[in-house]
Amino acid sequence: MKSPFRGLLQNLFLIILIFSILGLLFTYFQTSQTEPKEISITQLAQDINAGKVKEIKELNNELTITYSDGSIAKSLKDSKDPLSQSLLNYGTDKEKLRDVSVIFESSASIWDWLMPLLIFVILPFVLFAVFFFTIFKQAKTGAAQTFDFTKAPAKLFGAEGHPKEKITFKDVAGLKEEKAELEEIVDFLKNPQKYLKMGAKIPKGVLLVGPAGTGKTLLARAVAGESDVPFFSVAGSSFVEMFVGVGSSRVRSLFAAAKKQQPCLVFIDELDSIGKTRGPAITGGHEEREQTLNQLLTEMDGFEQNDKIIVLAATNRPDVLDPALLRPGRFDRKIVINLPDIQEREEILKIHCRNKPLDSKVNLREVAERTPGFSGADLANLVNEAAILAAKKEAKVIRQNDLLVSIEKVLLGPERRSHIMSAKEKKITAYHEAGHALIASLIPEASPVRKISIISRGMAAGYTLKVPKEDTVLKTKKEFEAEIKVLLAGRLSENVIFGDITTGASDDLAKASEIARNMVKVYGMSSLGPIVFGERQSDIFLDREFGESKNYSEEMAEQIDKEVEKIIKVAETETEKLLISHKTLLKKIAETLIKKETLEKEEFDALIKSKK
Repeated sequence: MKSPFRGLLQNLFLIILIFSILGLLFTYFQTSQTEPKEISITQLAQDINAGKVKEIKELNNELTITYSDGSIAKSLKDSKDPLSQSLLNYGTDKEKLRDVSVIFESSASIWDWLMPLLIFVILPFVLFAVFFFTIFKQAKTGAAQTFDFTKAPAKLFGAEGHPKEKITFKDVAGLKEEKAELEEIVDFLKNPQKYLKMGAKIPKGVLLVGPAGTGKTLLARAVAGESDVPFFSVAGSSFVEMFVGVGSSRVRSLFAAAKKQQPCLVFIDELDSIGKTRGPAITGGHEEREQTLNQLLTEMDGFEQNDKIIVLAATNRPDVLDPALLRPGRFDRKIVINLPDIQEREEILKIHCRNKPLDSKVNLREVAERTPGFSGADLANLVNEAAILAAKKEAKVIRQNDLLVSIEKVLLGPERRSHIMSAKEKKITAYHEAGHALIASLIPEASPVRKISIISRGMAAGYTLKVPKEDTVLKTKKEFEAEIKVLLAGRLSENVIFGDITTGASDDLAKASEIARNMVKVYGMSSLGPIVFGERQSDIFLDREFGESKNYSEEMAEQIDKEVEKIIKVAETETEKLLISHKTLLKKIAETLIKKETLEKEEFDALIKSKK
């Protein structure tokens, strides 16, 4: 194949030659002007006497005469005599000669001819040479990048000459069952012959499924660290390009590199970006993502067996994955990594705090109790925020209060002490939050109150922090009803005390309505019976709903609305009765809040007990 750069070089030299010739011609025409006429020295003497001569320049016996009218002439003088003597010898009037400016020039310098050559020939040549050399270099680099374009952008850890930060199971807190599942993988990578001799086949693929931040990537790195084998890490999105065929080429490149490092681990993060269920071939069957997925399926379980390559993948969207990926022979195992419980949260906090100066009175168990629903990443962020807070105060250690304040900062945002509320707004906010807290303390099924504050944080004017007594997976109907009552209590306490309501309860109402609607449509906790209404398209790990297909009639929709309204109305009536019957206690809590702005659990419990 003819090189594209050969023609470029030929054109380059041709262009430089043309510009060199043009430069020489330009120099020639620039320097060659109409030759001045030559006159005799006698004629010069006569012209001086006539007062026509303005200036005479002498250079090596050559005279350049400039006349008063601007014309120029040339002449020669005798080399033996000086110019003035020669002119006097030829009859020049001495007085007239004094009026003429005589200039004596030295011998011609090399720069007189070299400077035009440099400016009009050599300099253009150099500039064009540099310009085309830069273009040629960029074209060469682009060609090299073209050949690298189809290589997988995977990062290799653990191979010889590739240092890595070694992570083991000790660096992963909790997840005991998940670690036990992966121990077989680790043992196989360490001692593959033990299994191969028995004819056992280790799972080729392990899919890690769970919410964001629960440690899926960290667990994969721990498997590589425990087994001490090369670890290829690549994001699923890096396979997808706008050019058809690039993704499949990168998959081939990744597995070709992995075969050279066997036994090894290949980790694909965010598998759902290339593993989504294939649909109708609307684009003619040439869609890039589908070709990439097809190549991945072939590499994992095709004609060529990769006995010592194990593929780990992570996703929080298992519902969208193609069934061909999840069949035996590809991703044989699916390990679900849930949010940590209270014991695991305490262990995770210990890991993130081990290199930080903690006060001796720090109680990580209390921090774990206040953080239900936090992932490992959330807890790491919490500890980091506490360290930043302690550093800002120039403290030498991180105290318990720093950690507790960081919980509220992560949940709600930073304090807005600069936001000055009027006395009226402060009083309304105090009664609003006191209502939430009071009802939560009066209903046994409600979560206990940990803290009440009327200091603005983020978008909230005040907040009531409630933490469940223990981590639970299941929720009862009474617990849902209690949660609705606590949410409605803020708005109702405003109405009981001031006879009016504000916009501060908008978020509470939205949450209460959502709970009531789910009780009717999803959980079958209404008089309509144990029926699920609507086919919801949602993700359990992202906790997000993408839409709903309506599979019920308009008459049933009307009944659903009535049931939701009934749940809310009953909760509202019962909550209002409780607030009215405990109005004195409500006022006491609100007045204390106005004075102190913040009430911790101990202070709040003392208020409740004293009034009881």
